Amino acid sequence: MLATTTILAATMLGCQPAGDAEISVPDGFTATVIHEGVGPARHMVVRDNGDVYVALRQRTDDGGIACLRDADKDGTYETIEYAGRVQGTGIALHGNWLYFGEDFRIVRFELPEDSLTPVGDPELIVSGFAEEGQHAAKSIDVGDDGRLYINCGAPANACQVQMRTPGSPGMDPCPILEYAGGIWVYDANKPRQQHTRDGVRYATGLRNCVAIDQKGDAVYAVMHGRDQLDSLFPQLFTPQQNADLPAEEMFRLEEGDNGGWPYTYYDGGRDERMLAPEYGGDGKTPAEKGKYTEPIQAFPAHWAPNAILMYGGEQFPEWYRGGAFVAFHGSWNRAPEPQAGYNVTFTPFKGGKPSGDYEVFADGFAGSDEIRSPRQAAHRPMGLAQGPDGSLFICDSVKGTIWRITYTGGDE
Repeated sequence: MLATTTILAATMLGCQPAGDAEISVPDGFTATVIHEGVGPARHMVVRDNGDVYVALRQRTDDGGIACLRDADKDGTYETIEYAGRVQGTGIALHGNWLYFGEDFRIVRFELPEDSLTPVGDPELIVSGFAEEGQHAAKSIDVGDDGRLYINCGAPANACQVQMRTPGSPGMDPCPILEYAGGIWVYDANKPRQQHTRDGVRYATGLRNCVAIDQKGDAVYAVMHGRDQLDSLFPQLFTPQQNADLPAEEMFRLEEGDNGGWPYTYYDGGRDERMLAPEYGGDGKTPAEKGKYTEPIQAFPAHWAPNAILMYGGEQFPEWYRGGAFVAFHGSWNRAPEPQAGYNVTFTPFKGGKPSGDYEVFADGFAGSDEIRSPRQAAHRPMGLAQGPDGSLFICDSVKGTIWRITYTGGDE
């Protein structure tokens, strides 16, 4: 059961209560705002000492990394500074280094043990990415194995000969997959690497996995599914079918896996991988069995998964331990239905795979029961991070509001 929790503003920061949205979290949990708005936030990380680092899509005059500290450990982040002449999406911690994913390069900054802000000039780690507009944002993770994982989104909807043109066939084979539409892995400590030349293509057939988290021997990722089935192939798909298709797919990826884009899409209603219309599909024809990696969970269409966090803390009850939180940025193309998503879900796991269906963990970010356009949303969940005490941090991309979710329900 979801219980509405009033957002508590961090008054020592001199901020006013949000007033335009309340979020709901399950009974026993408390949601507190630690900052009302750091700017156009993307991904975030939390250091072992509790310091919070947020990547900004557009940098301020002082920098593109928001750095927050709760010096007296009272839950109020009274100190905020900006650093780094960068802007982008990806951010990760590894040793005394803060990694940052700009659209076309990955850099890292030295982060001394006692310093809130990184120091010195950025060190170039990987460059050479294709400078194309669509899905250029680079989400990153330095995994448990110490390697750097980078999502390279495909600059296309469905690899058509004429992009987003009704009836245009798909290119076969799709040349985009040679340099994008997948996850690449690099040496996290080697400077001046070049994309494709120095990296290993870890997994392919992934249209755009902004949400990635490497744990153990796998990468957990949630893919943005393709758009416009009805407008590109109106003879095969209705607007209602486009609102419902395709599913947003959660994968457990191992090296060499293939998620099936652009040749297929996943139909959550049929629980089946289907042949894409650009490659001869008609909405009824399944894809070749066994050829592509199957999702471990399917979410509703167009919710826009932008972060996944495999929970490794002990503060939350046993049900949550080892499970997956996913932040959904919210849809734009579900007409005639209202837009949807704008929430954070949780999926329980056992043995590295889901042990049950997802549930909405945090909701109400949009501030309205019905959203017809993303511009109407008060907040759009974007980044997730786990604190050293096992609390969950969530940031949104509209204002850069940051929530900290704690469990206060007592003993299990």
